[in-house]
Amino acid sequence: MYIKVCGLSRPEDVAAAVEAGADAVGFVLTPSPRQVAPDTARALAALVPEGIATVAVFRGEPLDEVRKAAAEAGVTTVQLHGDEPPEHFAALRADGFRLVRATSPGSGAPLETGAYGEDLLIVDSPRPGSGERWDPAALGAAPTGSWLLAGGLGPDNVAAAVTDLRPWGVDVSSGVEASRGVKDPALITRFVAAARAAG
Repeated sequence: MYIKVCGLSRPEDVAAAVEAGADAVGFVLTPSPRQVAPDTARALAALVPEGIATVAVFRGEPLDEVRKAAAEAGVTTVQLHGDEPPEHFAALRADGFRLVRATSPGSGAPLETGAYGEDLLIVDSPRPGSGERWDPAALGAAPTGSWLLAGGLGPDNVAAAVTDLRPWGVDVSSGVEASRGVKDPALITRFVAAARAAG
């Protein structure tokens, strides 16, 4: 079970995710209550041991801005969470980044991992970061390849979601927050343990 904890903005939250055993940590570089500047993301990414992916999240920014900010952030991976075309993924791959594509059921985007050249696919709520659950029936057939379930997951429901949908991994942000944009290290620990046990 691959586990990504996203929207981290403080050193203690990064430490909690790493200590709990997360496989990836995400830093939001697009407008959001969780947004951090590239230099903040770089400082946080420097706390992450080798072998854990550091992910910069963007949504709809021009390609040149994404390339510049991701390089400044010093991350290993770029996540595009909008309507970016395959050409953007190809350009970022040429820059040496691993790639995550995030979409939602009903968006019209393909639900096959690698359709745009990405390494991982995230299937999320139509309103990413909102904490809203979405109807798994909207998914139809399960996505193929290395895909992560996201949207409304938390320590108390992730095990059931994993059991029901059998994703390759899970991604959490608002579900491990004490208040909007502020993570709770104890919830991070509980979430990772529950997801790992279910997987």
